[in-house]
Amino acid sequence: MSAALAPLAEVADALSASGAPGTLLSRATSHLAASGFVVTAWRRTPLGPAPAAGPGPLAERRAAEACLDAPASPPADAAPVRQGGTLVGVVTGPGLPRAALEILAGLFAPALARLAEAPGARPTLIGKSKAMQAVWDQVTRVAQSDATVLLRGESGVGKELVAQAIHLQSARRAGPFITVNCSALPRDLLESELFGHERGAFTGAVQRHTGRFEQARGGTLFLDELGDLPPSVQITLLRVLQEREFRRVGGTETVRVDARVIAATHRDLESLIESGDFRADLYYRLNVFPIRVPPLRERRDDITLLVDYFIEHYARLNARSVQRISTPAIDMLMAYHWPGNVRELANCIERAVLITDDEVIHGNHLPPTLQTAEATGTIGENTLDNTLDTMERELLIEALKNARGNRAKAARALGISERVMGLRVKKHGIDARRFKARRRPRGSDA
Repeated sequence: MSAALAPLAEVADALSASGAPGTLLSRATSHLAASGFVVTAWRRTPLGPAPAAGPGPLAERRAAEACLDAPASPPADAAPVRQGGTLVGVVTGPGLPRAALEILAGLFAPALARLAEAPGARPTLIGKSKAMQAVWDQVTRVAQSDATVLLRGESGVGKELVAQAIHLQSARRAGPFITVNCSALPRDLLESELFGHERGAFTGAVQRHTGRFEQARGGTLFLDELGDLPPSVQITLLRVLQEREFRRVGGTETVRVDARVIAATHRDLESLIESGDFRADLYYRLNVFPIRVPPLRERRDDITLLVDYFIEHYARLNARSVQRISTPAIDMLMAYHWPGNVRELANCIERAVLITDDEVIHGNHLPPTLQTAEATGTIGENTLDNTLDTMERELLIEALKNARGNRAKAARALGISERVMGLRVKKHGIDARRFKARRRPRGSDA
């Protein structure tokens, strides 16, 4: 046991120093190499000793790279590293004492949690619903190839995040991920932005410009809002995809394409083809591996996961102490139809985090569009009685939730008798049993 714990002092010293999380982790794990321990940032590559050049920006970038090739759950012989209930890593060591693994897990938790929030290392997609599992299955299948992918879905569903997930799982993950919003660029400059131009190619072209296809060399080019491409650029893009080469605007040099292309659109391309606004041959060239990203209303099981993530993210970003959202507020979110999808939900939670005065987001902190009868699924007029009933029901639910379904304890917290509590719970049709903590089966892990 003492031999297994020998490097813990050096690890503790390395992790307590100041510096970027990736650098600290590289230093700390260098003390474990001879002991058989392996510390892994969850869904990332194992963290080994710092490169020969020593800790620095390169070590930080390598440690923060997300490779998304970890299994779906930690190995049975691994000690999970958790920070705030979130799995941020695992510690393994074949044949080594479990106590040593668990001590290491506690030491590494803060640094791994910080690494999870490093630029480029945060989770790309959140969701456990069947709809999102289907998306993940398709991402996994296509990532290892260089096939062109066409992402379909409404605005705000997270098509760019799906494209990033494909890139991070591909052999090109060490290369750049370049994004082009085809609807945001002026039509007369779009071809130059995509393919570049030579000096003097047109008025104002005072020097050579490297296009997005060249910038994405060795990586992935993401063409967002593809349905807004003008016909002239569609022809050039088709030729580039077919021949894998192009010439800069005003140039004669042939440039080879070394980038994987992922395209996305919220528009009905089939209708655009019928109207003559989109080329059919380009559509078939791009539609090699189509993936439909579902709208939020089709993946309501993911709303609570997304809400938890956005609360933590925006609370940290704005230095707020918000911890959770009330059950009635969650009910309002679940009842809403979300025309703006995940982007609208993110904006909604950010607003709520900023205006709440305590650690809980309540229904009145949500946007007015969610508080209408149509959005919440409630029926009735905005009378004083209805408003008071709504507030009373929310207070009862919050008290029961905090008391884990114990009506006597909830009554004491509200300053009312158990009899009054029972009458109010019955009046509002609240089932206190839904808030009771479930007992863990014997022998289950904590």
